[in-house]
Parts: sequence; structure tokens; C-alpha cells
Amino acid sequence: MGSFADDVGAYLRRELSARRPGVQWETEYRVGGTPVDLGGRAGERLVLVELEWRRADPADNTAKLCRHVAEGSIDADTVVVFQLFTRYYDLARGGVSSKRKNAEFVGRTAADLFDHVTYHPLDFDVAPPKRGGERPDWWRDDADAIAAAICDRLEGSSPPEE
Repeated sequence: MGSFADDVGAYLRRELSARRPGVQWETEYRVGGTPVDLGGRAGERLVLVELEWRRADPADNTAKLCRHVAEGSIDADTVVVFQLFTRYYDLARGGVSSKRKNAEFVGRTAADLFDHVTYHPLDFDVAPPKRGGERPDWWRDDADAIAAAICDRLEGSSPPEE
């Protein structure tokens, strides 16, 4: 994804660790041998966060998680999936790209199929620069906002953190 995306992932891990210290957060969390951008475990609840920066096919990320759930390679009583979509997936005429719509469809379908899975697509208000472009000065504010949104949704997920 590039150094900026890596820095955002590391920043989110630190921010989520500070906000939810009961969750053991890791970048490049492994699920069935496949890396997920961020993952955290609190008891039998697994939280997975995919950061969709400029991916050509973000539905692949939700499909791989659904496959791992179906195969039983995710060892958790509750799986909470967050898929963070940058402004790269916004259309100039309004709305979002079909790539994002497909990813959300797969995520929602997985949550409907498996009682122990919840899925949350979130808007991450960062427009990732093209290669060589400058990072926006306010990216940490946007990362703080998305960390707060994740934590707000975790409050409503069961079971509570241990």
C-alpha cells in the first residue's frame, strides 16, 4: 500500500490500543495465513480492520474473510469486521464506486450468513495521494475520527471487552 498507508495503519493501531486497551491490537494480523491490516482480540471476540486505500478490488478482502469464517480458520466466538473506505472510492458525481458497493455486498452477505459475524463499512475521510503526492496535513485528525467510529461501534457489539 505504500509508506503513507503503513503509517496510517500504525497510527490507528496505537490510537485503538489507547482507546481500547483490553484489545490486543496488531498490524498485519494473520487470519488463516492471510494478512489483515489490523486485528485485535479481546477474549473470544476478534476485531478485524481492512483499510481500503486504493485497492482495485476491495471485495476480495471481504471475500477472503468470509471464506476463512466458512472454513472455520477463524477461532473466535464473535468476529467484528470493519472495512474503511478512503475517498478514493467516492465518485465525482456523488455516491460511491461499484467496487465499494461490491465489497459492502460481500461483507453484509457474510454477516447475514454467519450469526457470529458483524460487518461495518466506514468512510475514512482521507484522499490517498497518488504515488509521490503529498500527505494531507490533517490525516491524523481523520485517523482519530475513524478510530472513534470503530470504538463507538465496538461499544454496541457483544460480548463486552474482557
